[in-house]
Amino acid sequence: MRRASLALAVVATVAWTQPAQAERLSDEHTLSRWAYPERLGWARSAPSTAARRVVRLRALTEDGRPELYLALRDRVGADGRRWIELRLPRRPNGSRGWVPRAYLSRLRVVRTALEIDRTRLRAWLRRDGRVVWTARVGVGAQGTPTPAGRFYVREKLRGDGARYGPWAIGTSAYSALSDWPGGGVVGIHGTDRPDLIPGRPSHGCVRLANRDVAALVRRLPLGTPIWVH
Repeated sequence: MRRASLALAVVATVAWTQPAQAERLSDEHTLSRWAYPERLGWARSAPSTAARRVVRLRALTEDGRPELYLALRDRVGADGRRWIELRLPRRPNGSRGWVPRAYLSRLRVVRTALEIDRTRLRAWLRRDGRVVWTARVGVGAQGTPTPAGRFYVREKLRGDGARYGPWAIGTSAYSALSDWPGGGVVGIHGTDRPDLIPGRPSHGCVRLANRDVAALVRRLPLGTPIWVH
């Protein structure tokens, strides 16, 4: 009986310390979640305070707007705390990191997703999987291509009505030009050269006709996932 009790105690201890399987928070297609940071602590390479530091969360974007993070997965770590895996707006593109749930505000839900096809030079916005907006685009030139991958919408900025048109949408992607104003954040914006759309005229940003970017901004919530291919 004593041995059986000891064995059960060992099993219970192992079960308690074993991290749970991660649950997906965002499919980046029809249902995604994002949050503002509430504590500017470190994102780590795994859900553990012993894991490698990746980057510290920040309060503001390069343009001084409130920073936000797309939440990918949720799991309980070996320490018993809840952790969230985030997409991180930084170089290299595609970076991810884990933070304790307490570092984030409440999770907000979006049901939109933006697709940008660099070959067909067209973009589509979907809500609940259905196309609600589409337009031709201009993308990066051969030497400064628009980066491919999974990103998200961080901010919506009013443009000057000239070079960048009426609106600029800040994303979590970064161009090859690190010395570009704003640190090389890839934007989606209007243009004063609509004759170059569709085409490959940019330094990495995605250009839209002014009427198209205005229509997109009205339909595009913060935190919307972006797929560039």
